[in-house]
Amino acid sequence: MNVLSNRIKSIPESATLAMAAKAREMKEKGIEVISLSLGEPDFKTPKHIQEAAKEAIDSQNYFAYPPVNGYLDLRKAISQKFKKDNGLNYSPDQIVVSNGAKQSIANVFMAMLNPGDEVIVLTPYWVSYSAMILLAEGTPVFVRGTIENDFKATANQITEAITDKTKALIFSSPCNPTGSVFNRKELEAIAEVLKDRKDITVISDEIYELINFGEKHESIGTLDGMQDRTVTVNGFSKGFAMTGWRVGYIGAPLWLAKASNKMQGQYTSGNCSIAQRAALGALTGPMEPTHEMARAYEKRRALVYNLLKEIPGFEVNMPHGAFYFFPNVRHYLGKSLADIKIESINDLCMYLLEDAHVSLVTGEAFGDPECLRLSYAASEDDLKTAIAKIKESLAKLT
Repeated sequence: MNVLSNRIKSIPESATLAMAAKAREMKEKGIEVISLSLGEPDFKTPKHIQEAAKEAIDSQNYFAYPPVNGYLDLRKAISQKFKKDNGLNYSPDQIVVSNGAKQSIANVFMAMLNPGDEVIVLTPYWVSYSAMILLAEGTPVFVRGTIENDFKATANQITEAITDKTKALIFSSPCNPTGSVFNRKELEAIAEVLKDRKDITVISDEIYELINFGEKHESIGTLDGMQDRTVTVNGFSKGFAMTGWRVGYIGAPLWLAKASNKMQGQYTSGNCSIAQRAALGALTGPMEPTHEMARAYEKRRALVYNLLKEIPGFEVNMPHGAFYFFPNVRHYLGKSLADIKIESINDLCMYLLEDAHVSLVTGEAFGDPECLRLSYAASEDDLKTAIAKIKESLAKLT
């Protein structure tokens, strides 16, 4: 008899990947589905980054095992990027390059959490935070922001959530799934709450840094007393359209960088050598392709906002970064069509997949059971068609 571990049974399947899999199944049956479920840029990796990978293969022979924490020249380039773009001073020894920012965060939790340690998670949150905390035998403590405050939890709420078991706090800015961005004043308020609890490590997920439509991006690690207790997470998937290359990284206090390196050395070893050379090309090459992508996302944001506002029962705010909308759709709970009853947002997403042939993700997976997530990393034509179909399908519910 095969018995799974309690560890694996304690975590759910990733809701975003599960919905993407269902959409693929329908496509394989010949059903045309518009996928707005994954955070997948619809742009190709810029040409100069592709060329850097080709050169690594054709001319530089990067075929051997790389260092566990990443090539030194890449870590130096990341160190320079942190200093120039973010005002953060992480030495190359404080940087660990991993197989995507997801592994970067998992390394940190596995390296620092003991059973029963609590991690404050600002909610809505990226789906994998809670699962990774549970896998590390920690306890997620959710602090919920609401649409009235652009989904941003407040410093007062964080204060109320802190206990003597609190080991860390994690959030993303720009945020997946809401697109919300914490400004400097809001980050200062959080830092003020934490100033007397130097045993609490902050994990700041900044993977969407380059897709920011409002004020200048701010890193909490730049605030007084915060860098030595902040892990800054970033990567190449979103800003450089390099999702499949799987390159993420952290800048961290040296003790935690060393521990993450030790963890990674036992789990996966170093990130793919060719992908690392592509990442170096991204950091040292022209940024205009990235800026062009960000401008396209900003244009789509305006388009989608106006279209969503036209759907009865959708409560929509204007996100300031990333490429998601996170509308509150509680209006549709309890509605039905024939033998279909919408008792949860998951039911609503499944209904829209089957009736409108549009894949979305339930907000429950992100910590808010009244919302759903829609990615606008898709063509304008697909976005217009998808939202029209959503509106038509919802109108059938009574």
